[in-house]
Amino acid sequence: MVRRAFVVVLMAGILMLVACQSGPKEVPQYTIEQFMNTTVVFGGSFSFDESKLLVTSDQSGVFNAYSIPVAGGGMTQVTHSDSNSIFGLSYFPEDDRVLYQSDQGGNEVSHIYVAEADGSSRDLTPYDSARAVFYGWSHDLKAFYFGSNKRDKRFMDVYKMDIETFEPEMIYLNEDGYEFSDISPDERYIALVNVVTTNNTDMYLLDRETGQIKYLTEHTGDVYFQPLTFGTDSGSLYYLTDADSEFRYLVRYDIATDESETVQKENWDIMYAYFSYNGKYRVVGINNDAKTEIQVYNTETGQQVKLPAMPDADITSVGISRNEDLMRFYVNGSRSPNNLYVFDFKTQKADKLTNSLSPEIKSDNLVDAQVVRYKSFDSLEIPALYYQPHQVSKGSNAPAVVMVHGGPGGQATVGYGALTQYLVNHGYVVIDVNNRGSSGYGKTFFAADDMKHGEDDLADVVAAKGYLASTGVVDTSKVAVLGGSYGGYIVLAALTFRPDAFAAGVDLFGISNWLRTLTNIPPWWESFRNALYKEMGNPETDEAYLRKISPLFHAENIRRPLMVLQGANDPRVLKVESDEIVAAAKKNGVPVEYMVFDDEGHGFLKKENRIAGYSAIMTFLDMYLKGMPAPKSAETADTAGE
Repeated sequence: MVRRAFVVVLMAGILMLVACQSGPKEVPQYTIEQFMNTTVVFGGSFSFDESKLLVTSDQSGVFNAYSIPVAGGGMTQVTHSDSNSIFGLSYFPEDDRVLYQSDQGGNEVSHIYVAEADGSSRDLTPYDSARAVFYGWSHDLKAFYFGSNKRDKRFMDVYKMDIETFEPEMIYLNEDGYEFSDISPDERYIALVNVVTTNNTDMYLLDRETGQIKYLTEHTGDVYFQPLTFGTDSGSLYYLTDADSEFRYLVRYDIATDESETVQKENWDIMYAYFSYNGKYRVVGINNDAKTEIQVYNTETGQQVKLPAMPDADITSVGISRNEDLMRFYVNGSRSPNNLYVFDFKTQKADKLTNSLSPEIKSDNLVDAQVVRYKSFDSLEIPALYYQPHQVSKGSNAPAVVMVHGGPGGQATVGYGALTQYLVNHGYVVIDVNNRGSSGYGKTFFAADDMKHGEDDLADVVAAKGYLASTGVVDTSKVAVLGGSYGGYIVLAALTFRPDAFAAGVDLFGISNWLRTLTNIPPWWESFRNALYKEMGNPETDEAYLRKISPLFHAENIRRPLMVLQGANDPRVLKVESDEIVAAAKKNGVPVEYMVFDDEGHGFLKKENRIAGYSAIMTFLDMYLKGMPAPKSAETADTAGE
């Protein structure tokens, strides 16, 4: 066995060496329209007779609900919005009606709707300026649970809606600001969590028979607790914790005995766990070094189910039918957008239901992510995903883009990204950084950026240029920084606090003024407000610090070209954040381009907007990294104030 393992490792090393020594390969350059001809598809609720699946897709250009036959066949559009995005939630338990969710122009004030079999729709939560969030079906399948902040905009109360009368009944009045996690199958218990900080949470159990709320997680210091799901007998609660560990693991709490036992522990974070309807299967998701690892266990035998092998891609999402005969899952890789499969537990056969990649694009012409690591200013090891274009090799002096994910606390993971592949296909080396403060690498790494934002995490991003230099394929004078949301903030921080580090910056709806953003967080984030303040700073007590790390107050330092993209309806990063940094940067006489999408919120969901935005980003980078002239037909991208 040792000799065989050595041979396997040796062969892998030889193959990697050969791959690295192979010369550049010319590939066709695809347009953004061709990339956007790829279909985004996700979700998957089995119909009552398990003959089809409800999914969400942007096939029409706007996200809508679609139906796909389990036996194979094309998608059939269920909803027909041409403006607001619609996200399919679930088929009804005993008929072909559908629940879906939608907001207005990305404002995140979502409502829950029913789509009738005749095509008509009805808003089931028509509460003015109040959000509604679907929590799932009751175990008897006669009702569904949802959260709403119609009583108090700060807190989500929990309701049960009977599907015969569509009359909601409040089952938990949330006066403490806790977050709902799950309700037991017999409806006696509700699991709740209180977010103290992003690293420290408390778990509670509400007994609806007695009205008592029991505190379950007596502890000292920063410990993370997250209730996940109840056992099918309602006698146990499964939860995640990182107590005495760098990584989160799965624990079972016995309600009757008040005792806990570890169920599963890995060398990475367990992200989630849940049971199939009757409890035959337990599904576990593991964050394995920026990749999703799915494990499915047969609870009757204790054995792990062998899932189909998917070369160069990962199984990323699993859902099991109510009778527990079928499992739907998605497969996603760097060169493969989400594709839906159905697996038959009895026959062990998996059938592919979608082909999402544009038929005009050959996957071999796209690039796989390589998980790499480099040292930052203080020798902390920083994980990242590296993409090298086929047409680039040693001495190419290629331009590059350093990408920064959102958050704080997000993570760059291996998977298909249209913008990333578009940039790489056009000759840009891309490195997607997991700076300190990113999730997935242990709680110490996760907390390492607290009250050091725009400083140590920014230094990690700048240090990525050192890794790019080490590849021997990049001209480090032609490196841009690009990010969205918190990543957009890092872009602005880079251009203000490290003004000579990058040749240009692309900010997608990033924060420029933390004082304003932290004062104006959406009311439904109330349960998370204090945790955010403890990580980022409190605008009432930490004004000096927040001014120090806010790019707007240092905008006179911006001397590199800047591009900003913003959704007008963004409730998290208000449009004024982008308006003001654009105006301030223009005073410096540097090139500034600004795109505002009037029908978008925090992120761009419509295909036509992504086409316009990504195309403009490419033009901007080509001008300032490749020295290409602006297209003669291009009009100014500055739409501020329209």
